[in-house]
Amino acid sequence: PERKCRRACPVKTYHLHCGKCSSTTKTVFKQQKLAAMKEETKERMKFNKKRLRFISDTEKVKQGSEGVLYWMLRDHRVQDNWAMFHAQRLAVEENLPLHVCVCLHVQESELSTLRHYSFMLKGLEEVAKECKALDIQFHLLHGSAADVLPGFVSDHSLGAVVTDFSPLREPLLWVEDLKKRLPKDIPIMQVDAHNIVPCWVASPKLEYAARTIRGKITKLLPEFLTDFPLVEKHPYTATRTAKPVDWDKTLTSLQLDRAVGETEWAKPGTKAGMAMLESFIDVRLKQFDTQRNDPNAPALSQLSPWIRFGHLSAQRVALCVQHSGKSAGQSVSSFIEELVVRRELTDNFCFYNKKYDSVEGAHEWAQKTLKDHAKDVRPYLYTREQLEKAKTHDKLWNAAQYQVVTEGKMHGFLRMYWAKKILEWTSSPEEALSVALYLNDRYELDGQDPNGFVGCMWSICGVHDQGWAERPIFGKIRYMNYKGCLRKFNVAQFEKKYCPKNL
Repeated sequence: PERKCRRACPVKTYHLHCGKCSSTTKTVFKQQKLAAMKEETKERMKFNKKRLRFISDTEKVKQGSEGVLYWMLRDHRVQDNWAMFHAQRLAVEENLPLHVCVCLHVQESELSTLRHYSFMLKGLEEVAKECKALDIQFHLLHGSAADVLPGFVSDHSLGAVVTDFSPLREPLLWVEDLKKRLPKDIPIMQVDAHNIVPCWVASPKLEYAARTIRGKITKLLPEFLTDFPLVEKHPYTATRTAKPVDWDKTLTSLQLDRAVGETEWAKPGTKAGMAMLESFIDVRLKQFDTQRNDPNAPALSQLSPWIRFGHLSAQRVALCVQHSGKSAGQSVSSFIEELVVRRELTDNFCFYNKKYDSVEGAHEWAQKTLKDHAKDVRPYLYTREQLEKAKTHDKLWNAAQYQVVTEGKMHGFLRMYWAKKILEWTSSPEEALSVALYLNDRYELDGQDPNGFVGCMWSICGVHDQGWAERPIFGKIRYMNYKGCLRKFNVAQFEKKYCPKNL
């Protein structure tokens, strides 16, 4: 029995039982189907090229290659990821398989803790499963990028490398080192998948404060605060598949400081991050505008760990809050200010200021006032060890430090008070900044991030701030004290919850 062919091929009939279409017909049909799919995919995969910058001199994918690589550096997620999306888009255009890799390299440091690496690896396990479902190869490579990526690119005959963006000096150096070691005919491109407005588009220079960058970002939001296209099942299958990862064995094998353990309140991965976002919109958002400076109030989003590790996109958070949080009124705009303007200001600071973690990176007025008061008599002097163990005379400070040690988080208002007291209780501004960054980056789940660097620099060095009335030790740096906290919130309630009696 015959009937009209249901397929877009030259043959007018199709033999249902025996399936006799000529081989030529099958080839033509396959080509036409792929061409139609390609056009349809191109339409879906629109990408603002301002999000992209080329690190290499060459921009074209190497001809004759067998795949495109996304080196996942900062943004550990599949969907809502402009770098991942662009890598797939590029691979589809070139009819190539897509590979994703993460370079796992643990530095010998007090900051390499189980808390951070456990959160990271368990999030990546979710990424690997999602990649597998989409026919995208996920590789966990052991070693620094400069050491392992050139060989990996060569062995797999990859024709282009896409990576995401971090403004911190180490990731920027890793990208430059890779550029030196890769062949000149393989392009390296970087996509800012972390900021809503790409860092290099928002401003070409170091901004003085939120007031100088706010207008620039706000003007560009209609262009960049758009919904995401999906990363879809990849149409080209790799001939060389990735090795399966034993995630538990990998975590056990790492040389980490296991004294800083995992947290119970924050479950890693995109799914857990989305669940936290939903609870924020449903329960806490309405209180954000009026109660965000009260450490006892459930008013904050709690999303910083997921955004810091790239498990959650800040752009997705902004879209969800704007869409679903309309009943929260003023809280929506207050939250968007913190999420977008303030957060992206920190990337600007770290990208354009190479001394982002040094007193020398502060404004001239701040450096001068800190130097003028460096020899002022301190009412208390504590060692780093005493501060780390929360052994000070100040019960509120001890409670805040104890919370960060045990839970890996500290309320934003208290983090400012906490850092300013370190300036008051150490022998110099340089020591204060060093201790604050050490404690923040070792214990905070969202540590080792531009937000943390700028938070400490704001509190101790007046970054993104103005000069205030001059006083001992602080000079013109904004001052905070215990009495001020008493006026803001119920200090006794917080101390009772977090300050153990034996401190």
